[in-house]
Amino acid sequence: MNTSTAKPLEKLNIFSFSGIQMKTFHITWLMFFVCFFGWFGLAPLMPTIRGELGLTKGQVGNIIIASVASTIIARLIIGKLCDIWGPRKTAVRLLIIGSVPVFLVGLAHSYTTFLLFRLGIGVIGASFVITQYHTSQMFGPKIKGTANAVTGGWGNLGGGVTNMVMPLIFAAIVGFGFTKGEAWRYAMMVPGTMMLVMAFLYHKYTKDTPAGNFDEIGHSKDEAKKTDWSVLADWRVWALTLAYASCFGMELTFDNVASLHFVDTFHLSQSSAGFWAGIFGAMNIFARALGGIVSDRVGGKYGMRGKGLLLAGVLLLEGIGIILFAQAGSLVLAIVAMLTFALFLKMSNGATYGIVPFINTKNVGLISGIVGAGGNLGGMLFGFLFKSSTITYAQAFTYIGFVVIGVSAIILVTRFYKVFAQPEEKTEQALAVAEV
Repeated sequence: MNTSTAKPLEKLNIFSFSGIQMKTFHITWLMFFVCFFGWFGLAPLMPTIRGELGLTKGQVGNIIIASVASTIIARLIIGKLCDIWGPRKTAVRLLIIGSVPVFLVGLAHSYTTFLLFRLGIGVIGASFVITQYHTSQMFGPKIKGTANAVTGGWGNLGGGVTNMVMPLIFAAIVGFGFTKGEAWRYAMMVPGTMMLVMAFLYHKYTKDTPAGNFDEIGHSKDEAKKTDWSVLADWRVWALTLAYASCFGMELTFDNVASLHFVDTFHLSQSSAGFWAGIFGAMNIFARALGGIVSDRVGGKYGMRGKGLLLAGVLLLEGIGIILFAQAGSLVLAIVAMLTFALFLKMSNGATYGIVPFINTKNVGLISGIVGAGGNLGGMLFGFLFKSSTITYAQAFTYIGFVVIGVSAIILVTRFYKVFAQPEEKTEQALAVAEV
């Protein structure tokens, strides 16, 4: 093997498919993109499902919570499995196992069975940790934040495309003569099939590292199995967890409730509501990447302190935008406010993971899992606001906006710095990241 090809890349050419680094780059974001179809394929169809199953507001809230609750534990586990098995094997196994509840959710005919399937489907959301871990393996320090933001953003784009496409698949099935109650069930077979195809592609065309798979390069599984619990005492990890709960947690929540909000508040059809909810997700095509790019640029000039200040700033603007969205009295104002807070929310996602890989280079998988789980924890806690019979959706959005502003203040006072894997590696790595 040419040693020059066995190193992490220091430049990101998104139009390149040459080399294992760029093949993995494109396959890992596409994997996360596809997983969104399985994870949130039901969300834009909830107006129909709510009517067919006779769900109350509280039951819909529980379903929203279930869709992200199981992901919390799954992301913690997946982060560690990436350290042990490698991201390639972890991704393939997650895709295959995760496709099972996606295929079978159509068998649900009651609130209880639907809730249980939704809980099982939530495990798919752990795919994000694999994407971030795998991208971190393939790119060097100077470009790591940007690469992570692009793969995360393009993967998250699946949430927007899902909101747009699943109602169309649903409508097409109805057009073939099936009832609406049958259509949403058959529609979920599409993302299930996509996940199995993705498992094959991931197995065939990716490697764990530029130098090869963990099995090929003598990766010590015994060493990887030793969990460095000292990271739990690192406040920076928890500050980033709060940050991700406030940005990605809100993104998950909005993906879940946007269609219902537009239908109930502005009386849109299911397809129109899905379209506007999809526009929110479509912002990921550039906004999360923008957060990572700016994070790398700011880091190059002002170091880790600059990265932290950037994250605090975009979180503050996200919170203000959410409050404006909650107070919007017309569809036009709501859409303008939605696009505004979406921009800063997704930039916050990218800026968060522009910091994560540098917190402790020996425990990238574990920390990625903890911070990633924080996103789902935020989504779960926010979900309780939307199930309450005494709180309107507008009030829930307002409360979330103030929470995000509070978290931005916490990030503002947190001091971020780098921790290296081995003492003897510090000099070499310090030179590599001196400009980050």
